[in-house]
Amino acid sequence: MELLDHGLLDTGDGNRVYWEVVGDPDGKPAVYLHGGPGAGCSVNARKALAEGRYRLVLFDQRGCGRSLPHASDPAADMSVNTTEHLIADMEKLREHLGVEKWLVFGGSWGTTLGVAYAQRHPERVSEMILIAVTLASARELDWLYKGVSRFFPEAWERFSAHVGNAPDVVRAYADLMEDPDRAVREQAAAEWCRWEDTVLSLENHGKPDVFSSHVGDDVIAMVRIIAHYYANLGFVDDLLRDAGKLAGIPAALIHGRRDLSCPADTAYALARAWPDAELTLVDDAGHKGSPAFVEAVHTAVRRFSP
Repeated sequence: MELLDHGLLDTGDGNRVYWEVVGDPDGKPAVYLHGGPGAGCSVNARKALAEGRYRLVLFDQRGCGRSLPHASDPAADMSVNTTEHLIADMEKLREHLGVEKWLVFGGSWGTTLGVAYAQRHPERVSEMILIAVTLASARELDWLYKGVSRFFPEAWERFSAHVGNAPDVVRAYADLMEDPDRAVREQAAAEWCRWEDTVLSLENHGKPDVFSSHVGDDVIAMVRIIAHYYANLGFVDDLLRDAGKLAGIPAALIHGRRDLSCPADTAYALARAWPDAELTLVDDAGHKGSPAFVEAVHTAVRRFSP
């Protein structure tokens, strides 16, 4: 999709959020929420809604991608990097671009942020497309960073041992990612990514080393942000409990049945609590998707396209 505009949004608290607009200048407004948290927008993100006529807004959430300051810099202040700040950034960006309502497209962590945003500002959301659904609940995070170890005991032993088998592994990694010694942060980020890749290692589709192929600034920033958010339960309340606030917003939820990182029961429970949401469970897909998963996304994109 063609680049129409881009810039840095001054948030007023020392952060500058990179944004860009792509696609059809006369298309339906939409916003893309990347995963991680802290993964930033890849080049492929521009193609997310290419099957329809959309004016797509993308932005790198605080601390990652092209936003400043970058969380790989230990001086970057993480106290002003929470879900509340991201929701405020979305509203400021929406107003800056003159958008009245937009379709919200989110993947993985982006679904958590999308649901939190829609519950806060339902009048600003026309529809939602959420893929690889997760709501950052204590139950989900306990599964991802402990429960799923039942499938990978040797990998868990290594992951946990790196933080001295701390009772709260996520908090312990978050502490390491604040260490002023870059070597300490690099090693912690590498071990974190090794675990994340292990959890997805049984899937048949996608790259085998999604997270841990190279530990550079972007990976250090991503792990610092993930650990910061998930040590604080994503800085969200019980999003499933508040699903009633989404009433009247049409949505497509697309989830891989084989997703070990984000088990399908969360997507199923959200769909049951949200009458306007339609859930598609893709049998051969995990967190990284599959051709059938991609086609389900394209179907949703075409469904909501003008």
